[in-house]
Amino acid sequence: MHQLYKLRAARLVQRRQDDIKDESSEYSGHSSKATVPPTHDAFGRDKALFQEHAKLRRIAEREARRARRRQARELSGKMAEHNEGLSSDDEETSTDITNYNIERERILAETKKVFEDVLDDFSGVDSIKLRFEELRLEYYSHYREAYIALCLPRLFNPLVRLQLIPWNPLEAKCPEFENMLWFESLLFYGCEEQKELQKDDVDIGLLPAITEKVILPKLCVLAEHVWDPFSTSQTSRLVAFVKRLIGGYPSVIHAENKNTQALLKCILMRLRRTLDEDVFMPLYSKTVLDNKNKNSGPYLFFQRQFWSCVKLLGNILQWHGILSNRVLQELAIDSLLNRYMLISLQSTECGEDGIKKSKRIITCFPKQWFTSLKGDKTIPQLENFCRYLLHSATTIYRMSVTGSDADKRSAREQMKQIIKLLASIHAVDHAVAVANEHSVKDIKAVLEGK
Repeated sequence: MHQLYKLRAARLVQRRQDDIKDESSEYSGHSSKATVPPTHDAFGRDKALFQEHAKLRRIAEREARRARRRQARELSGKMAEHNEGLSSDDEETSTDITNYNIERERILAETKKVFEDVLDDFSGVDSIKLRFEELRLEYYSHYREAYIALCLPRLFNPLVRLQLIPWNPLEAKCPEFENMLWFESLLFYGCEEQKELQKDDVDIGLLPAITEKVILPKLCVLAEHVWDPFSTSQTSRLVAFVKRLIGGYPSVIHAENKNTQALLKCILMRLRRTLDEDVFMPLYSKTVLDNKNKNSGPYLFFQRQFWSCVKLLGNILQWHGILSNRVLQELAIDSLLNRYMLISLQSTECGEDGIKKSKRIITCFPKQWFTSLKGDKTIPQLENFCRYLLHSATTIYRMSVTGSDADKRSAREQMKQIIKLLASIHAVDHAVAVANEHSVKDIKAVLEGK
């Protein structure tokens, strides 16, 4: 089943990468038009012609998916607040869905045969549980001396794993594992009627141990091979599930636990792989990105890539409180914002568009990063972003000098917005510098929105 999940995830990621390559080559202006001798593959097909036909098919499918998503947003009334690149392109063809469902049903049918040659007394959680409960009730001292409680997690392990085969917390409507039959069966293991379970009872750690030995390794595989960090819905589900584990099983889900460390390592490796392999920011001149060319292919592709980075930034920072601030800042700021997104911002026309994008970036940052800072400086990794905002303020002022009174008023309001943005990330020194340089009086009133 994991292989099935992995193949589907890899297919969607590969499709996204192919789409980006297609659009990049189409708008780069460097596509080779030179005539080359035809080469043929093992089936006798002209390779160049076959690749061109495959590219045209991908273009048609991509535009059809975008049109369907656009129509869905129009019907739901979300068109105005949406930016191209924020939606997840995870729609599958009917053929892919059918093949996936057929294979999934085949795997589930095979799971029912796993214990068909095993006696009923040993083929289910309930039957095995009953035998050990009888042993515990009648010979508790021997039960304890034989360390049976340490053996039970391993004994139930294959039976629990069998029930968890179709379980995937990345999917929408995935049942909680606490509601599954194996969990409900083992929840009251060792409990006797009209008798409270003691805190030092040897079996009190049964479910936490199974969670550690079964749930965490499965989650590790899903995080490394199935989870798509570009998908906000998948990321939200995975983050929520991990937080629920941390809150519900603190005795095993902690920094010193090896399985927890392995899970966090898988999450970190997947995020880094996405940053290295899936992020792409095209470079175009400002004339290509002029507002007059808003409907041109390069302009739309550039904007789509920027907003996809904004989405990834927000998804990475959903891990705040789970991954350390140092790791998150290295991933989100050093590897994404400073490496890719600032290039896009510097190519964007200074003014409303740049401020809108900057504001959206800042809303992704956890407020806890700035509340504990002392002095008037922000975190060092954001200095490049602050310099961009300072440059924007200076450019907006210079452009307004020869403009009309309305242009000057608009520029002044935009500079006030930039001051607020700088203050919101605790870059007080830069906010004061902008206010002093452009004679923005009563900075306290500006920050309070008056």
